[in-house]
Amino acid sequence: MRDESSSPTVKKKRVPFKACAPEAQQVMLVADFNDWSDTARPLKKDAKGVWKTTVTLAPGRYAYRFLIDGEWVNDPNCDEEVPNDYGSHNCVKVVA
Repeated sequence: MRDESSSPTVKKKRVPFKACAPEAQQVMLVADFNDWSDTARPLKKDAKGVWKTTVTLAPGRYAYRFLIDGEWVNDPNCDEEVPNDYGSHNCVKVVA
């Protein structure tokens, strides 16, 4: 799914991701931009139970999901969803 511009003049942007999971012990951002690593991008929990992280990305379309305490969860606020090879869907983040 990764569709990023390869031009060296493309300006990257800081893109926020958040998941509301107040009872969770661990939330990971798993995505094509981190080679679907389930350990590469942990989110940090704030006082309200919202888990957050920010990733610097070039403009493009990126597939991602959250791994919340070992369970795959889609972002209810994602730009769109696309089918994946495992019978479910990935979220898509569009970076302009």
